[in-house]
Amino acid sequence: MSTFHIMLLSSIALIAGLILLVMSSDKFIEHSALVAEKLNVSPMVIGITLVALGTSAPEMVVSAIAAFDQAPEIAVGNVIGSNIANIALVFGITLLFSSVPIAKGLTTKEVPLVLAITFLAGYLLYDQALSVLDGILLILAFIIILSILLKGSKDLESELKDELPEDDGSPVVKSLIIALIGLAVLIGSSKLLVWGAINIATALGVSELIIGLSIVAIGTSLPELAASVSSVRKGHHDIAIGNILGSNIFNLATVLPLPALIAPGIIDANVTNRDYPWVLALTIALAFAIYIFKKSKNSSIPRWVGLPLLGSYCVYLFIISSGSSI
Repeated sequence: MSTFHIMLLSSIALIAGLILLVMSSDKFIEHSALVAEKLNVSPMVIGITLVALGTSAPEMVVSAIAAFDQAPEIAVGNVIGSNIANIALVFGITLLFSSVPIAKGLTTKEVPLVLAITFLAGYLLYDQALSVLDGILLILAFIIILSILLKGSKDLESELKDELPEDDGSPVVKSLIIALIGLAVLIGSSKLLVWGAINIATALGVSELIIGLSIVAIGTSLPELAASVSSVRKGHHDIAIGNILGSNIFNLATVLPLPALIAPGIIDANVTNRDYPWVLALTIALAFAIYIFKKSKNSSIPRWVGLPLLGSYCVYLFIISSGSSI
């Protein structure tokens, strides 16, 4: 088969995989929540599970598939690239639609937690390797983060319950079947996406890390983009920042452990020299903006902040596409 035909088939697989990934993850989360609700599972438990899966399901499955396919750099690049895309691209585009109010309590929980998990990930990546121990430490961090989010939040249960899908009256078996089909398509589309990404990287002579940081990362961040823009347009502005911070926390705490546990080993030096510093800088910048603008008259992040965020993402894509390091 010629290079042209391989590129064509791989591109089709990549695009089809991305589309099916977004559609199937939405159905899987929605009907999994409905099944749990019909089985009288606590709204608090459903909500926390929904938040964890809803923000990271695409990244989680894609990273697991990539690691099993012996392409751990796609998995690592997917996590780091998704966190960069969430702040610079997703939040940048969201701000173009509207200024975003800073919700009460954001600076006491979510912001410190996203900074803490980002610093922890950087410490574990510093030796340019991911080990099984690193994966275990990140999972332990996830458990601690969940306990902190749950502890002492009187309004959390009602907030999470509001995010649950409405019961459509269908029997639990129907919702279970739809959830299982959604999971099957989610896994299949992730496999298709990873296959296409590996082939494109090979054909173009670029590293799997670059593909993971760019195409795969943007694709798996599409649910966050849709959710953030939709929430702002519907007037639920406070969800936008929480969606970004929550997604980045869960990506590092639940998705990054997968390549560490499934395919531990040496990682590309560019991850620690170029990509991690970028996500760290963006995370600190977002935290700084939240603290600064919280003290402003409107207690909201203004729309103009979206422009430098989008500009930084364009610069980042240029840097990785040119193969430069910081």
